[in-house]
Amino acid sequence: MNEAVCWLNGELLPARAACVPVSDHGLLYGDGVFEGIRFYHGRAFRLAEHLDRLQRSAAAICLMLPYERAALTAAVAATIAAYGRPDGYLRLVVTRGAGRLGLDPASCQKPNLFILADELALVSEAVRAQGARVIIASTRRIAPDALDPRIKSLNYLNHILARIEATQAGADEAILLNAQGRVAEGTADNVFVARGGVLLTPPADDGALEGITRAAVLELAAAGGIPWAVRSLGAFDLYTAEECFLTGTGAELIPVREVDGRAAGACPGPVFRRLQAAFHRLVERETTTARVA
Repeated sequence: MNEAVCWLNGELLPARAACVPVSDHGLLYGDGVFEGIRFYHGRAFRLAEHLDRLQRSAAAICLMLPYERAALTAAVAATIAAYGRPDGYLRLVVTRGAGRLGLDPASCQKPNLFILADELALVSEAVRAQGARVIIASTRRIAPDALDPRIKSLNYLNHILARIEATQAGADEAILLNAQGRVAEGTADNVFVARGGVLLTPPADDGALEGITRAAVLELAAAGGIPWAVRSLGAFDLYTAEECFLTGTGAELIPVREVDGRAAGACPGPVFRRLQAAFHRLVERETTTARVA
């Protein structure tokens, strides 16, 4: 197992040696944004899309990124090279920076930016093969009019509480509903169901992140002739789905075999298998051929 490495404000060092001040508002108040990025064959997957989303998240919270696009792209490449393994996971984090106590970020003069490279496996290979056991959490997703889900902020307590519910229930993952009882997302992934040959996933208006892997799956579905729609879903749709699966940068694609102890249709079903194979081909194609970031 390789040691995790970190690029911190322009310096590469072992992750265990990296640190930010205890007065950083990212630590004190969760004031900051992040991206999770997979890399394969030593190359980040869909880096351009991740950096676009990072920029949007930062702009939405009035946070100026401390590095230009080209510098960030170079930093990602340097972090992957320093990690020394062809495949892994990056966490790119931008904090508000050190400042005085209190919620007002005006005293934070310089954001901190770090990129952590390490392994990440959200589920075991056995769960990935057999399908995940999922619960619907009692924790509700924060409403989009309170905090827009398109912002990947450092405030993840909502999802952590749902994750704790899953762990305590002996499940592999939890799905959050919004205040209206509609499906939002998993704790670290987007949700898909297949019904009547149509692939369905919740909209951002219901609390779903506009995931990079989610977008890739929708592209692959369209290319493969699988009809799809972004549509509000409820618990009923999860319980009666012909197939259900999760997608995300960390998750990649994970089939779901149970929701609240009920069988979640075929697992893995034919739609999932087609999309999983197409996703693997996409990853191979894009990470063995240069893409402009």
